Amino acid sequence: MSAGEPGFGVYIHWPFCASKCPYCDFNSHVRLTPIDQARYARALVAELTHDAARTPGRTVSSIFFGGGTPSLMEPETVATVLDAIGGLWSVDRNVEVSLEANPSSVDAARFTGYRAAGVNRVSLGVQALNDRDLKRLGRLHDVAEALDAIRLARATFPRMSFDMIYARPDQTVADWRAELKTAVDLAADHLSVYQLTIEEETRFADLHRAGKLIVPDMDAAADLWDATHDVLDAAGLRAYEISNHAAPGAECRHNLVYWRYGEYVGVGAGAHGRLALAEGRRATADEKNPEAWLRAVESRGHARVADDLLTFEEQGDEYLLMGLRLDEGIDLDRWEVISGRVLDPARLADLVHHGMVEVVIDENGRRRVRATPGGFVVLDAVVADLAA
Repeated sequence: MSAGEPGFGVYIHWPFCASKCPYCDFNSHVRLTPIDQARYARALVAELTHDAARTPGRTVSSIFFGGGTPSLMEPETVATVLDAIGGLWSVDRNVEVSLEANPSSVDAARFTGYRAAGVNRVSLGVQALNDRDLKRLGRLHDVAEALDAIRLARATFPRMSFDMIYARPDQTVADWRAELKTAVDLAADHLSVYQLTIEEETRFADLHRAGKLIVPDMDAAADLWDATHDVLDAAGLRAYEISNHAAPGAECRHNLVYWRYGEYVGVGAGAHGRLALAEGRRATADEKNPEAWLRAVESRGHARVADDLLTFEEQGDEYLLMGLRLDEGIDLDRWEVISGRVLDPARLADLVHHGMVEVVIDENGRRRVRATPGGFVVLDAVVADLAA
């Protein structure tokens, strides 16, 4: 895959967790009885086979096991899925194979098994580096377990990243700076840093409404955002995406498929996909309930609850929404082809005048629109303005 191209990705969703974090609104489920992993593996292979028939001739550039908690998968389950992908599509010799892991569900044997199966990048859900906040966030691990998992990941996989959450209750800028500096030393070349948001239908939303959970206000959150960029920029981890920081060449290739509006297959309960087919670009979504998903795949080979042909306008809006998250921005000519229209010159000029976006010519001579540092802070508003 050439530099700057979106590529073709495969996403596998493992929907099971040992416990549900109070801030999480992802499609994750806790089950008290053991999961029949061999049965789920067969179903994942069946759905991959269904999608491979629709996407012949593709070369897979990235594979991502997300969740849920994929580190609850047995290495044999991961190997079965990866072997199937290798038999269904061509696979780039430099393919990135990522797996999300929680520090509480890893050990040396499991990590060694994932590596033998073909995983070459792991993303750890660390979230905080102090025990008080880990407990508040409902995490099952403590700092000691997180540090052990990071060391093990660095020793086992060629590439490693971990997640951190900021704007936590009572968090100060000084504390966050110190925590980030520790994280930089541990992470090596990639960190994902997310602001804590209160999502509907979560335990945190209930606590927030009841006044039992107080998070930093907008000004305090902005100060924490500024501190994040100060510390990580100084460490050589640029914000190549609004919440992701990496050294040059260490960016998550799979997520770049999404943000560059590439094509990807999504399988597993609640997974989404975007397929570029002869009739146009299609948006797919799977049944969210794991057991219902399993029954559907076993009965008809897939569990799609949506398989929609996107309009030009919808495609243009999606490309704006995803692409402007990147520091490289969007290819303006590509946006015009995708959306079937020309970006309003007056609207664009107004955003440039107010310092929200800039128009540049990249090294390939392409016109690009990208958010400025000020525009990133109000990115949703910038995207809405451009899309109007």
